[in-house]
Amino acid sequence: MGPGVLVLGLLAPFVPLLAWAVAGGYGYPALLPEPSARGARLLATPAVVEAAVTSMLVGIVVAVLATAAGTAAGRALGGHRFRGRGIVAAVLVAPVVVPALATTLGIQVFFVRYGLADTVAGVVLVQLVPAVPYASLVMAAAFARLDPDAEDQARMLGAGPWQRTRHVVAPAVAPAAAVAALFTFLISWSEYILTLLIGGGTVRTLPLVLFAAIGSGDLPAAAALSLALALPPLLLVGFTARRLAGAGPISRDLGPAAMVRP
Repeated sequence: MGPGVLVLGLLAPFVPLLAWAVAGGYGYPALLPEPSARGARLLATPAVVEAAVTSMLVGIVVAVLATAAGTAAGRALGGHRFRGRGIVAAVLVAPVVVPALATTLGIQVFFVRYGLADTVAGVVLVQLVPAVPYASLVMAAAFARLDPDAEDQARMLGAGPWQRTRHVVAPAVAPAAAVAALFTFLISWSEYILTLLIGGGTVRTLPLVLFAAIGSGDLPAAAALSLALALPPLLLVGFTARRLAGAGPISRDLGPAAMVRP
């Protein structure tokens, strides 16, 4: 199967959405809908723009925080062997296994008590619950592939902790960190239940606006919002895939050229 066929297969589900997004009416027996710019005008309304900006900002913050936390957890799980490591890993991925609705209902009580309910900060914190485990698993796999002798060689040449992290560890795990950031951003960008329960409808993101349009039965509006929700992840995945393809595999033998001097 060629790449063109694969791309067409991936884009095929968006054809009906595009048709409905530009539709003003679709009566029988017309083959094509009557064109209308109402869907495009809807995307430019202040409410939708504000929701998209909120989704973007929350997604970026969640991606940064989850990747940072996942890097620390991934280094401990993937780069070290210690007693109880399996239990720690199981506890870490538990929020992904347990239904999100069950965990959020328990968390919501504490968020209300500490004034985090109906706030952007509360939405960011609650979205970290499913995002951090994914980032941790990705980074744990990266650190498990990292050759510990590389850091030892840098230490023998006089490199300090910061120099070893900057010149040895960071380049080796950078592709995995990019993947972790991508995954966690996509989790946040499409999150609905957690945002609705903790945000309380006050923090309006693009998925909340989309589900409201679906509930109202406005198919052109729902189609236009669906395309707006799907377009950034598609562009981001394509961009990240091209960058990672050019990065090459992670080398386990960094060689003398990668060693740093004090």
